Amino acid sequence: MRALWSRLGGEPALFSVKCLLAATLAYYVALRIGLTRPYWAVTTSYIVAQPLAGAVLSKAVFRVAGTVLGATAAVVLVPAFVTEPAALSLALALWLGVCLYLSLLDRTPRAYVFLLAGYTASIIGFPSVEVPDQIFNISILRVEEIVIGILCGSLIHGTIFPRSVATVLLQRIDTILIDAERWSADSLAGEGGEVLARDRRRLALDVNELHQLSIHLPFDTARLRPRIRTVRALQDELSFILPLASGIEDRLLELRRVAAIEAPLRLLLEDVQAWLLRHDGEEAEAERLIARARALEPPIAAPLAWAAALRLSLTARLAELVEAHRDARALREQIRAPTARAVSPTVAALLANTRRRALHRDRGVALRAAAGTIATVLLGCAFWILTGWSDGAGAVLIAGVCCALFGSSDEPAPAVMKFFWGSLIGIAIAAFYAYGVLPQVTSFPLLILLLAPALLLLGALLATPRPSFIALGALLGVLNSVGLTDRYAAGFSSFANGSLAQLVGTLFAAVTVGLFQTIGTEGSVQRLVRAGWRDLARRSNLPGPPDAMGWTSRMLDRIGLLAPRLALRGEDPGLPLLDALRDLRIGLTVGELRALRLTAGAEEAGLITAVLQRVSDYYRSLRFDAHRAAPASLLACIDAGLHAFAATADPGRRRAAVLALTGLRRNLCPGAPAPVEQGP
Repeated sequence: MRALWSRLGGEPALFSVKCLLAATLAYYVALRIGLTRPYWAVTTSYIVAQPLAGAVLSKAVFRVAGTVLGATAAVVLVPAFVTEPAALSLALALWLGVCLYLSLLDRTPRAYVFLLAGYTASIIGFPSVEVPDQIFNISILRVEEIVIGILCGSLIHGTIFPRSVATVLLQRIDTILIDAERWSADSLAGEGGEVLARDRRRLALDVNELHQLSIHLPFDTARLRPRIRTVRALQDELSFILPLASGIEDRLLELRRVAAIEAPLRLLLEDVQAWLLRHDGEEAEAERLIARARALEPPIAAPLAWAAALRLSLTARLAELVEAHRDARALREQIRAPTARAVSPTVAALLANTRRRALHRDRGVALRAAAGTIATVLLGCAFWILTGWSDGAGAVLIAGVCCALFGSSDEPAPAVMKFFWGSLIGIAIAAFYAYGVLPQVTSFPLLILLLAPALLLLGALLATPRPSFIALGALLGVLNSVGLTDRYAAGFSSFANGSLAQLVGTLFAAVTVGLFQTIGTEGSVQRLVRAGWRDLARRSNLPGPPDAMGWTSRMLDRIGLLAPRLALRGEDPGLPLLDALRDLRIGLTVGELRALRLTAGAEEAGLITAVLQRVSDYYRSLRFDAHRAAPASLLACIDAGLHAFAATADPGRRRAAVLALTGLRRNLCPGAPAPVEQGP
């Protein structure tokens, strides 16, 4: 039934109806309390609209906070600099740029606080230059209008057929776990190829999707909501599954090359694969599989046998993989449980170790977007001041808003141009209504009835990804130009000037973002890859204990950002993402070596430091335009460490070192021959 509903376009249609109801309510309330420009409330009700009720409510809270903060900034800045147009332009431009910079670094729905604070100050500040003594009253009115739109949108979307975040989250968790278990089973069976590569990409995207959905949970309308803490614990387990399963696949390939896989190990692999594919295997069975994997770990002693090191790595990672899937299943049950109390001791331990997820942040990109926005506003203000254009304020503020809304994109100009064409369409529709329809309207219900066809169509397009930017521009063009004020006024001059300002401002933004804010898909891919290299080089030289979860979360976030960009580039993203996955695994083994160094003696610590220093040097030397294999000195250093630790007396330290160094060797030098065995 749901599939038929989707094919018939039910979700966009319902979304559009709710948007129209919210806009109608906002317009009515604004008129009833005597606001002179109620179209701000109507426009805001569309801007805050989201398909998920929890997302609407969470963004509503942040938008209200940002609106109040932006209005406060306008009240402070305009009177202080009103006699100095250049200084006021610089102050408002800097405020918008700083707010945009902070919003791009935040990368959560909380970023709306900064984004709204930035362009609300422009929306209020620039048109108030001519009447600075009225800035406080204007700010209060704009805040009232915007808050009415936010509250009406939140009320309608949160109460009328609300689409719960919790419901969507539970459905996605079930699907993601099944996909992850199938991919892990395929890795154990040695079934590589494009299907496995696609699953790798999907799991990284899925983990990021869970993060975005979980942020809205506190605002969701569902009666029983999963705790964010539990979802984060599940993200942690899914994050570890990705490098564990790919590492097991690599060890299997190498072990099949250098030695036969013995019957007990082969049988264990088949049993683990069968347990994964059942998707509901019992925890007791998982414990038995883990115990069998531990029992099959071969003894490590000098002289080191490469096949034994590979078997140790395979069985140890296999036990960890079963643990991760077992824990993920337990957390799924916790999320579905009607109580916040831990359903098992395992879940209680997992929840005790959760923390906020680390995300990739590119300060350079954020700074470039902020600087481009500042330059756009300053250039627009210079044109406005020099020409004395009465509606120049409208052009400047719409240019600034476009930079803020689309500046985070790798190539914002095409999106701004879609917004421009949408604005042109919206203004044409507004002209038809303003001068052909509205003069005949005599009542509020008739007005809504006549506007409904256009708004319903545009609202449905707003919920459809491809035409959403055009629909947004058209909606703003209609609602801001059609004349939804407290009384009808057919002033063609004001309509033409206001429409021209919107179009000129949008076109100007399209030009400036192309000059100042365009990075390009290729440039963005390179920055993401280089960020991983820099992070790994720095991580290899850190002295303290490792942060495995922080590293894994940040790298998976980068992989999730890479995948859609590589797809847009028109290439198979498998290889670059597999390289990023390899870097993820290397970072984890680097962390294991750093942890081992904390308890090792002076001589062993020196061996580890030598390996880590060479890993750091290798990643610092990498260039995006030239592949560089790991140097022979790094391979020799790893092999020296393997032989030295194989002879150490402490079995726990011997096992940990051989595990980490074997993983590092396979990831950095996969084509290298087996290390030469050394005599006693």
